[in-house]
Amino acid sequence: MRFVLSVKAAELSFAKLCRRYEISRQTGYKWWRRFEAGGLEGIYQRSSRPHSCPHRSAAKWEQRVVRMRLRYPHWGPKKLRVKLQEGYGPQGLPASSTLGRMLVRVGLVKSRKRRRLGPVQSPIALRVAQKPNEVWAVDFKGWFRSGNGQRCDPLTASDGFSRYILGCQVVEPGLEGVQRQFKEWFKRYGQPETIRVDNGPPFGSTGAGGLSALSVWWLSLGIAVEFIRPGCPQENGAHERMHRTLKAETTRPAAYTPAAQQRRFDRWVKQFNEQRPHEALGQQKPGRLYRCSRRKYTQETTEWSYEAGCAVRKVRSNGQIRWKGRLRFIGEAFCGQRVGLREVGPGRHQVQLGGLVAGGVAPTRYWGHPPDGAQWWPVGAWQKNRREQSCRSRTRLFVRARRVRYA
Repeated sequence: MRFVLSVKAAELSFAKLCRRYEISRQTGYKWWRRFEAGGLEGIYQRSSRPHSCPHRSAAKWEQRVVRMRLRYPHWGPKKLRVKLQEGYGPQGLPASSTLGRMLVRVGLVKSRKRRRLGPVQSPIALRVAQKPNEVWAVDFKGWFRSGNGQRCDPLTASDGFSRYILGCQVVEPGLEGVQRQFKEWFKRYGQPETIRVDNGPPFGSTGAGGLSALSVWWLSLGIAVEFIRPGCPQENGAHERMHRTLKAETTRPAAYTPAAQQRRFDRWVKQFNEQRPHEALGQQKPGRLYRCSRRKYTQETTEWSYEAGCAVRKVRSNGQIRWKGRLRFIGEAFCGQRVGLREVGPGRHQVQLGGLVAGGVAPTRYWGHPPDGAQWWPVGAWQKNRREQSCRSRTRLFVRARRVRYA
């Protein structure tokens, strides 16, 4: 403003005034022409937006993407673009980023700032699925209550290669309910090669080898069991990401009864497998890539075989075996299974379930006077109820403790 007023008052020549205000003569003439045309109102900053844009997307695409977003409120612009291409063809279809800006402009999507990522952690060597049914991911989605207050525990399973959801079923979280559901899935889809789970019950335990009765049953069917590291759900990240979508689209709010919630789960699974494009699959549907397994389900379990020199014992219903005239605790997860014991040191034996090392058996130690023929074993056995036993007479008392070494 001071520049154009100085030019109007003819204080100095135009070139000297441009040097005084440190602008080029081209810029100075631009402001002077605007002042002559519109006065002081004409020198305000104007928008540099062009009057027309020949490559601008047609308004019809904004209307279409808004309608599609209202129909699928949890889909992003990439999935919506695939759906628009199926319905209207690729001619003139805007890019995913353009569709995203359209949704932001109408208020259907809130722009978020991305968090800064931390250092990249090297993952452990988990099996990478190269074909359908090579790896199944299994987990319980967090429990919640239906509208009438009943508890719902959805058990989910998905194929690691095709991202196909094999099922989302409300079951009892115990062994019987989960095993019954897996029998139905095995009959419908066949058996996988590997099942990936976390370490919580009923999949894992704190017992020998971290195995539970359910994981031992899987092993007896010839299915490998793969445990992720404790506290590292990102190692089963694709399945956990599916849980996030499942929760957002089916449980907010929850149905009034578990039966109604199950019907909602079934509709969602069908839509996820047959209609929803998946970015990790190149925007293909999971149902186009998944094929049932050729390994048919049979109720016959594997007969474990052991190398020569292993002593074979059958685990009793209380998780014990008889070894060298005494009962030794192996684990309740192995009830009814035949385990092998291989000597790995003086008086120390390794417990095997087929080719899997499940634990070990250490010698028994006695306190007080040992019975006839018994030996004094080295210190290191677990002393059970030591405080209780210390209050009793130890003259003729034989205290036996057992210890299981976990692989």
